[in-house]
Amino acid sequence: MKRTLLALAASAMMTTSVMAENIGVSMAYFDDNFLTILRNAMGDEAAKADGVEIQFEDARGDIGKQIDQVQNFVAQGVDAIIVNPADTSATPRITKLANSAGIPLVYVNRKPEDKELPEKVVFVGSDEVVAGRLQMEELAKQMGGKGNVAIMLGELASNGTRGRTQGVKEVLGSYPDIKVVEEQTADFQRSEAIDLMNNWIVSGTKIDAVAANNDEMALGALIAMKQAGIASSDIAVAGVDATPDALVSMDRDEMFATVFQDAKGQGAGSVKAALKLARGEKVDTIVWIPFKLVNKANLGEFLNK
Repeated sequence: MKRTLLALAASAMMTTSVMAENIGVSMAYFDDNFLTILRNAMGDEAAKADGVEIQFEDARGDIGKQIDQVQNFVAQGVDAIIVNPADTSATPRITKLANSAGIPLVYVNRKPEDKELPEKVVFVGSDEVVAGRLQMEELAKQMGGKGNVAIMLGELASNGTRGRTQGVKEVLGSYPDIKVVEEQTADFQRSEAIDLMNNWIVSGTKIDAVAANNDEMALGALIAMKQAGIASSDIAVAGVDATPDALVSMDRDEMFATVFQDAKGQGAGSVKAALKLARGEKVDTIVWIPFKLVNKANLGEFLNK
């Protein structure tokens, strides 16, 4: 009898082990505020699903490291891989690695540059061009349709940078009296944005608004302005992501506006998509998570979240 019980227990453990699903996740960065929210949402979603294990790796912005991580996931035989690309130009190679191994792949937040995504490869994210349009339309209203705008670019290799900047410039096409007087990168980093804004201030260039590709750079611009004794009411600064720090800044009447990018929605959506693909279920090639403008009128809605 005792042997039978032990055998049943061992069998149950083996069944549980077989049923457990493993997801390998490679993030571009661990120390980015927005990506931290994204990563935590993935962990929360995986925790809701019985028998799902999720393993996170930090690429630290290094595409070579990220490719190594994907290769390790393939060698481990994970059930699905999620990648937040460190450099979207390298996604075709990542896609080939996963596809050749027959492992479902989900790109999240940063859209891959593959011309066409093969079967069992999907993207979960938001249309970056829309974010730029929403941001610049709000700034243009604040500027009264005229003046000088500076654009703070994120990482030049990021399609988020390209898409958001494209959206900003599409709107500017309708405002001939608004001129782009500065356009440089601060790599999505707050510290680099402080230095860049300081350089612009010291140069004496007249700036009426700053369209930053993300909130971290917008916050950096505001810090530099404060250090130089420039009031936030003198230069309208807008970001993208609606991070907690950005919302607090808006509540203090510092940052003018931001665009809500649903990090939790993208994170949870990527895990859901990965599990569906691993289980042989159909998933749309692109799963869009919508952007939404955050201004003074609706700030309370986001602060309460």
